[in-house]
Amino acid sequence: MLYDVLIVGTGPAGMTAGIYAKRANLNVAIFEKNVPGGQLVNYNEIENYTGFKKMAGHELALSMLDHVEDIGVEVIYDEVTKIDIEGHLKKVITPNTTYEAKAVIIATGNIPRRLGVENEDELAMNGISWCAICDGPIYKDRKVVVIGGGNSGVEEGSYLTTLASHVTLVQDMDHLTADKKAQEILLKAKNLDIHYGSKVVKFLKDDKGLTGVLIKNKQGEEINIDADGVFEYVGMIPVTDMVKHLGVTNDYGYIIANDKMETKVPGIYAAGDVIVKQIRQVVTATSDGAVAAQNVLKYLETWE
Repeated sequence: MLYDVLIVGTGPAGMTAGIYAKRANLNVAIFEKNVPGGQLVNYNEIENYTGFKKMAGHELALSMLDHVEDIGVEVIYDEVTKIDIEGHLKKVITPNTTYEAKAVIIATGNIPRRLGVENEDELAMNGISWCAICDGPIYKDRKVVVIGGGNSGVEEGSYLTTLASHVTLVQDMDHLTADKKAQEILLKAKNLDIHYGSKVVKFLKDDKGLTGVLIKNKQGEEINIDADGVFEYVGMIPVTDMVKHLGVTNDYGYIIANDKMETKVPGIYAAGDVIVKQIRQVVTATSDGAVAAQNVLKYLETWE
C-alpha cells in the first residue's frame, strides 16, 4: 500500500499532524514503538496548555490518542529504524517490514540524557529513574535525589516532595533555571534540600542496590547523600538515528526544518521537540504538527 503520508512518533506533534492529515482525506498512519504520548506521559501536571488549567500529562496524551483513533487514523506499533529515499518515494523501514509513502513527517521527539557516571547503567531502572510519575510512588516515605534544576527537575521534584520523606535536588549551576512559578512551588516544600553548583561524581550501591549519590561542589568538597531512589533530569537527546544519513540534522542531532516544517529533502518534514527550535512545549509541538500536515498537502499536489 502506498500511503500519502507516514508520521513517525505519537507525541503531540505527531498526533496533531495525523489528525490534520486525516481530516484532509489523506491516507495516513502514525508509528509508535512504545507508549503513545511521547514525553507527555512522564509529566505529573501540565498547567500551560491553553484550555486546560491543570491536567496530568498522561491524561492529555490519552485524550489526544482518543481523538486520533476516533477519526480513524491508523496507529502502527512498530519501531522505525531507517527512512530511505527512492526517487520521489519514501521508504519507512521497521524490523518487520517496509512501508512506502509519498511524504514523511518525523515527530520522534527526544529521550532523557544520562550523566555517564559510575554505576549509572547498572542502576538504571533499578534505583535510578527518569520518570517521577511512573516510579515516584515506589518511594513513598523514603529519601530521593533529583538531579537537574530545569523545568523537568523542578516540576517533578515538587511532585516527589508530596510522596517522599525527603527530597534532595542537585543542580550544577548556582541557580535554578525552571519557570519562576515552578520554582516557587518547589521552594515551598519543607522536606527539601538543594545543593547548588554541584555535580554527581558517582552513584553509590551495595548488594541490594542504590544507597546514595556522591556529589562534589565548587569548593571541591565531596558529599555523600543517602537515597533510596534517584530521578535524573539533565537534558534530552533527539531521536533521529533513522534519518541522520539523509543529512538533515545538526551537530547535536536535531533536525533542521524551516517554518513550513520542511527539511532539505523534498517530502521529508519534521515537527515537535525533534527539530531545532527556541521553545519545546506541548503547544509549540501541536502547532508544528498542524503546519507540517498543511505543507504536506501542498507538496502532494506536485508529487508524481
